[in-house]
Amino acid sequence: MSREPFTILIDGDCPLCAKEAKLLAWMDRGRGELTQIDIAEPGFDPSAYGKTMDDVMGHIHGVTADGSVVTGVEVFRRAYASVGWGWLMGWTRLPLARQIADAAYNFFAKHRLRFTGRCEDGRCGVPKAAPESAQ
Repeated sequence: MSREPFTILIDGDCPLCAKEAKLLAWMDRGRGELTQIDIAEPGFDPSAYGKTMDDVMGHIHGVTADGSVVTGVEVFRRAYASVGWGWLMGWTRLPLARQIADAAYNFFAKHRLRFTGRCEDGRCGVPKAAPESAQ
């Protein structure tokens, strides 16, 4: 895959996601080929991408230069390609490897709140934003 600008939607409150984001930023070396948007930041609006907060918290999302939204392992393939390290994820395009990588990612996505210690009251659902107080 050739290098092209890409935007990745990162959960900055997720320790593993934040480390991946930091690594990708380092790989980009300030070239600006990869834009990162933190979905945990106040004011983030998933509807700008045609998604809900449950959608973007459930699986990683990315946005191509033409505005198309991609999810799952394809986000990593495109993010790494945008910073010139696409070869690192190239193996995930092979038929059997693709199935394994997709299954592994889907398992991680389903359990990432538990894996990263972010379950509340024994529940690992998508955190809901606190209601804004009336002024």
